[in-house]
Amino acid sequence: MREFVEVSPEMTLLLGAGPLGQAPLPPEHIVLAFDVEAQTPAVVFDLQPTTASIAADTRLLLVIQRSAFMRVGGILPDGDAFHLPSALRSVALAIRDCALSGETLTIYRLGKSIELLCETIRLLASDTLLPIAGEGILSLEDTQRIVAARRMIDERWNEKLTLDKIARACGLNRAKLTRGFRDMFNCSIAEAIAEQRLSQAKRMLLTTNLPVSSIGYENGYLNNASFARAFGRRFGVSPSDLRAFQTA
Repeated sequence: MREFVEVSPEMTLLLGAGPLGQAPLPPEHIVLAFDVEAQTPAVVFDLQPTTASIAADTRLLLVIQRSAFMRVGGILPDGDAFHLPSALRSVALAIRDCALSGETLTIYRLGKSIELLCETIRLLASDTLLPIAGEGILSLEDTQRIVAARRMIDERWNEKLTLDKIARACGLNRAKLTRGFRDMFNCSIAEAIAEQRLSQAKRMLLTTNLPVSSIGYENGYLNNASFARAFGRRFGVSPSDLRAFQTA
């Protein structure tokens, strides 16, 4: 029979394999699955679990009522699988491998389950949990480097950024950076840079009286035609028309 601890009426810890038996499942629940033995240790969010999927899952599971998860500060993630930081993995292993017994073991696991949930929520809210990209082919270290590349673009978009420059700064080769960046952010390096530059150009069009050509140049476009084409593709209106609509 599968081991379980009813942490509260809103959350149950499940361990090991076997039928669910008397394990209580909170209503309208989600599942946090901690895969501590995988080649890429992960925490996986199942936002639409079924009783059958829970019964078949042998990982360490926190089954928690959705409203309770939100109430204690949880933010439902965009993705479903994230790299499991060593700190979270240590808590999960402590729950699984504790050598205590009887009521002491139950109390220990109950407390550690609350710690595991709260730490997961804290890391998710602070964007410290990093999504697993490329079907798990990126290590945690490479994922961190790609996040650093995105941060570099977000903070230094107005510099002359090239793929080689970003790759060198983040310690990745061009191929891994290019593939991993698209897997994680669903866009290319060039598209991410263009998004930052065009968004700034839009702000300048709406808040300054600078000529359109000057705004394009300040945001990395060497001629007005290329700026107008890129701006129109992104916002569906030309820079001049946007400004005209604003002042009309």
